[in-house]
Amino acid sequence: MTKRISIAIAFLTGLGLIFLGARFLVSPEIAEAGYGIHFNEQGDYSFHYIKGIRDLMSGLLMCIFVLSKQTKALGTTLLVGTIVPIVDMFIVLSKPYNGVTQAIPHISAIIACSVFGIILLVTKPTKKLYENTRLY
Repeated sequence: MTKRISIAIAFLTGLGLIFLGARFLVSPEIAEAGYGIHFNEQGDYSFHYIKGIRDLMSGLLMCIFVLSKQTKALGTTLLVGTIVPIVDMFIVLSKPYNGVTQAIPHISAIIACSVFGIILLVTKPTKKLYENTRLY
């Protein structure tokens, strides 16, 4: 049950990352405000596109692992991928105009990726009933 919940949350997180990535690619200024940073881009959205493609790729990778039932790869991706929201949180908190409120999405991502990544890595695969049984 815990494994199924972890997989479902990982899939929803993947979909969320796809949304965030697409938003940074399509509407960079709106995404920037929602992300908790202020960037004087003067028409140059390079940062936004880098952030967008990173989130889009991460979300697609997670969803593909869920759909292909690669739970160990998904768990590893979640656990190792925790570095992204950790660094993002430090970047957001380093700005004088931000506070804990802007860090909450990153803190939530750190907790979710860590907990569900560990669950997926330590949970033993369940054998299906009759998996090793031959029926003649």
